[in-house]
Amino acid sequence: MRVISAERDGRAADDAHEPGLARARDGDARAFTELVAPLRRELHAHCYRMLGSTHDADDALQEALLRAWRGLPRFEGRSSLRTWLYTVSTRTCLDLVAGRNRRALPVDLGPASDRAVTDDAPVTDVAWLGPYPDAGLASSPAAPHARYEQREAVELAFVAALQHLPGNQRAALLLFEVLGFSAAEIAAMMATSVTSVNSALARARRMVADKVPALSQQRTLRRLDDARLRRLVDGYATALENGDAEALVALLTEDVTWSMPPMPHWYRGLDAVVDFAREVPLTRCGQWRHLPTGANGQPALACYLRRGTDGPFLAWSVNVLTVRDERICEITSFVGAEHVTAFGLPSSLPAD
Repeated sequence: MRVISAERDGRAADDAHEPGLARARDGDARAFTELVAPLRRELHAHCYRMLGSTHDADDALQEALLRAWRGLPRFEGRSSLRTWLYTVSTRTCLDLVAGRNRRALPVDLGPASDRAVTDDAPVTDVAWLGPYPDAGLASSPAAPHARYEQREAVELAFVAALQHLPGNQRAALLLFEVLGFSAAEIAAMMATSVTSVNSALARARRMVADKVPALSQQRTLRRLDDARLRRLVDGYATALENGDAEALVALLTEDVTWSMPPMPHWYRGLDAVVDFAREVPLTRCGQWRHLPTGANGQPALACYLRRGTDGPFLAWSVNVLTVRDERICEITSFVGAEHVTAFGLPSSLPAD
């Protein structure tokens, strides 16, 4: 998967796609769509890693493919089509990064709250990090020389850490550590020098190392069999649906955290988290129903809420769970029906 030589790789790609590429260059939009179709999912995930939002990734990929379509007559085949599309997509994301605030989580805004805040209100002037559906991840393995697996590279801790990096460092790290491009190839893609790429990589690695746990969720989850993980996720959902604080406590680590973007307040430690749970989701919100899903390479639940005693349950949030030692150490509740429907899930569930 890693591009060893842009020249050699480009010739191989042209040999494989010559008819379709020639038609696309001649203005055949269908041929272009067919050429890029196998790469759409991995390009979309790359845009999400760069931007921290599925909505922004949608916009970035659409713009990148439009730029690629318009620039296709100038594509000379000195690199593979895949490398060229990553170049266009990365530059498109860098243009967007330059004009927007970085994506944040509540932990970035201030210290944790010791007690439940029952009148918490959404903060709308912050660009919030969003979840990414596992269904959008490409099934291809990581590049041979990449440090991060494809699923590791969308884990919440990693994507949140990326948002603290300047655009050029973010791009260099992803292209090198996730996608397996060489420093020389990245320099060509970003129109800079190899020295600048290596400098950006060094700075980015230091920042990420400070913010990302040494043990990834992928390695943690591989230590759990499917049955134990399913019991953990089902137990969390059941505790919320039954309003059972004691059952919830049994599933959490002592240092558990719970945050709910776009709500600014967040909680750290079992006492604070349980106080919040008792005061808000277990008692004041209403009735809960859940659908299991996967987000950011981690177990997740789509949460549906009914405030009255009848009628449907309406999409409320996507709760992404971070696991350690067979317990939940972090709950990130991305509040908003749009997150649920972006996962291809229904906007409501029937009462029965």
